[in-house]
Amino acid sequence: MHKIISKKKLAPKIIRFTVEAPEIASSRKPGQFIVLREGEKSERLPFTIVDSDSEAGTIDLIIQEAGYSTLSLCALEEGDFITDILGPLGKPTDIKNYGTVVCVGGGVGTAVIYPIVKGMREAGNHVITLNGARNKELIILEEELKEVSDELIISTDDGSYGVAGFGSTILQGILEEGRKIDCVVAIGPVMMMRAVAEVTRPYEIETIVSLNAIMIDGTGMCGGCRVTVGGEVKFACVDGPEFDAHLVDFEELITRAGYYRKEEQCQMKKLADQLEQEKA
Repeated sequence: MHKIISKKKLAPKIIRFTVEAPEIASSRKPGQFIVLREGEKSERLPFTIVDSDSEAGTIDLIIQEAGYSTLSLCALEEGDFITDILGPLGKPTDIKNYGTVVCVGGGVGTAVIYPIVKGMREAGNHVITLNGARNKELIILEEELKEVSDELIISTDDGSYGVAGFGSTILQGILEEGRKIDCVVAIGPVMMMRAVAEVTRPYEIETIVSLNAIMIDGTGMCGGCRVTVGGEVKFACVDGPEFDAHLVDFEELITRAGYYRKEEQCQMKKLADQLEQEKA
């Protein structure tokens, strides 16, 4: 059992939890994730480890209410317990001194980018962080990213805050200015990661993406998270979650992500009906 130490609302439907997990806190590295079960009969859910405190024995998770299981999870309060947390899982980010690194975070992908930005800067890189969301109220971790970035550019799709536009178009502008970029890390919606990959492809810049494939056990046993990279089948949980963006079959990834949409909608309707009954 893992106790919830703190709960903080970062934006509409986006919650940050600090949870007891001492063994994970002492060994996790940037880019790694955990798989948790809220209760004994709950769905297994993967989440990136945003930060940790080895002395306190805690890890931080940022969770967006997106479906039945995440809604249930985000309803937990400080002092409640999560039944199981497995980790750290996945291969850590290849943190080294590249030179100038651009980290592009979109939406909740910003939570995944944060530990990578921190690690890249500690490795001696000049880090330019692009933190984007649909609108101002969905921007998260602005102050935290400002502390660990050499340059921080905020953008919103609707222009309500920072620069109007997408992370990929802002990156395109930076490259067209003639700035030398040695590595790009992009994490967020699949469409955004694919767009970034197409921006950097002509420049032959090493580009890394973290794939949010459907995942169940997180240990390579179920095969649910299989992706195609460079024409070969890989498992995001053990071979990744980070891969060379220029080799990823994004079309397949998009198709597989929608496999269980009808089932999720059914579960959301059941939850809505249940809440209506409780109100009555």
